[in-house]
Amino acid sequence: MKLEELNVYTDSMELADSIWNILQDWDYFHKDTIGKQLIRAADSIAANISEGFGRYHFRDKTNFLYFSRGSLFETKTWLTKAFRRKLIDNKAYSNLLERIDALGVKLNNYINSTRSNS
Repeated sequence: MKLEELNVYTDSMELADSIWNILQDWDYFHKDTIGKQLIRAADSIAANISEGFGRYHFRDKTNFLYFSRGSLFETKTWLTKAFRRKLIDNKAYSNLLERIDALGVKLNNYINSTRSNS
């Protein structure tokens, strides 16, 4: 199986791209403060999935998947901060939260399948 065939990976890439596209319209101050943190957290979800995918030992794989899950929660926190500070409208915020929640389920399932295949 290729990394690009993992739904959890492709969904995390698409989530990060969606967030990136929203931030393009922010001014310098907002990009420099919340924006950078939000993008780093969102990008880290897929990056850790891919790093874990490339590891040989299941413990290494699961550790990186746990890091990915942590980045998912961090992304949710930064999105909430952006929403509360009126940088993201309610529609975009709700859509992104739904996608984050769905991705969390997929990520947990992937973690469980990785652990059970060890």
